[in-house]
Amino acid sequence: MSSSIRALSFGALSDGSEPRLFIMDNGWMRVGVTEYGATLASAVVPAGRGSAVDVLLGSSTLAGYASHQPYMGATVGRFANRIARARFSLGSEEYRLAANNGDNALHGGLKGFDKSCWKASASTIGGDAAVRMELSSPDGDQGYPGALGIVATFVLRADSTLSIRYEAIADAPTPVSITNHAYFNLRGEGDGDILAHELELFASRYVRVGEDLIPIRGEPVPVGGSPFDFRERKAIGRDIGAAGGYDHCYVVEGWDGATLVHAASVLEPESGRTLEAFTDMPGIQFYSGNFLSGVAGKRGSVYQKHAGFCLEAEYYPDSPNRPDFPACILRPGETYRHTIEYRFGF
Repeated sequence: MSSSIRALSFGALSDGSEPRLFIMDNGWMRVGVTEYGATLASAVVPAGRGSAVDVLLGSSTLAGYASHQPYMGATVGRFANRIARARFSLGSEEYRLAANNGDNALHGGLKGFDKSCWKASASTIGGDAAVRMELSSPDGDQGYPGALGIVATFVLRADSTLSIRYEAIADAPTPVSITNHAYFNLRGEGDGDILAHELELFASRYVRVGEDLIPIRGEPVPVGGSPFDFRERKAIGRDIGAAGGYDHCYVVEGWDGATLVHAASVLEPESGRTLEAFTDMPGIQFYSGNFLSGVAGKRGSVYQKHAGFCLEAEYYPDSPNRPDFPACILRPGETYRHTIEYRFGF
């Protein structure tokens, strides 16, 4: 089937900017992405049983995304996940970041990449619809050192794979971990919770965290014998009570820093829809929507606890303060590259 792409008006922000919405269509699926936050706004997917539905949580309007939604579909950075006490050191210099999660920094700070207007252009890559977005983050942005130039490329392939490619360069050493914060519900956004979804994570270890969700000192620990074990496919809700909810970074099995690795698979039994996640990052954060509560969604939907799940490919949380974790510092002359692929089946 042929691919197509359309650019649509998506409203205006209070500063007068008018970020657009791009719709990519491969004949089977339609994916929407907006310049506001380089945000995935929709993913309409067929099913083995039932009709096509939008499986991405989010908003029908630009105003909805601008009103402090919890990162739904957004590109987050400069550093995804949490940095303890909103500070880190490079050499002898300590950098203090914008704290926006108690005393910690989360997903880039008070105004991260998710709250910025990117500049987009539509194109094709290998005959597939693509949207290329650019953003500049100045030196000192949210407390981070160095100016950063970022490119995000979204491609909807003919095989119903959504590929997201992030690239960045910096003029001074700075921590970088950019990811997408899509919330999925393979039944359809607003259609109940995701506890019956069946998840398999190709990870034998995970990063233990304290009550503040900051990693505990020590190496990642084995999942065996714990409610965090998803090495064999099981319903997300089976052990969620014993786990206290999931918001944990899993160590991607077989990660080498260059190869796309199969990190996770999800099945929604009722519709037959499946989702597979591939990444070249060392960690994948599995989040079960623990903190969703009364969030206004699309077409009148209201998202409650466990209305969606996230599979965020990234460096481990608090990596800038943990020299024992995979190195996350981007230096001048280097290029940060990160690819996430979400492959849909139906």
